[in-house]
Amino acid sequence: MDLDELKRQAIRIHDRYDELNRRERGRVWTRSEFMLGFVGDVGDLAKLVMAEDGARENLGGRAALEHELADCLWSVLILAHRYNVDLERVFHRTMAELDERISARLPQGGDPVT
Repeated sequence: MDLDELKRQAIRIHDRYDELNRRERGRVWTRSEFMLGFVGDVGDLAKLVMAEDGARENLGGRAALEHELADCLWSVLILAHRYNVDLERVFHRTMAELDERISARLPQGGDPVT
């Protein structure tokens, strides 16, 4: 599945949430409210990662970690959509910038010193 297909699926679910929220609450989430929901998901993910590494009790197991990772990806895709960010373009640009910065700090040839 490519990024465009993931975005389309994420937007479809987002639109369904909007429909549900309009029906049940009379309004949709603002971008700020959506961001706060994402922050909550990241907090849940942090707890699950700690549990996966043995630092916390893992009540949800691996399935909970997988679910939360997917939730966070969904949120990132929707935030990019709601802010009109071409996530694929900026991801490639950002990775190129990071690669350049890292390469500048590594020894010639890019191999770490052992």
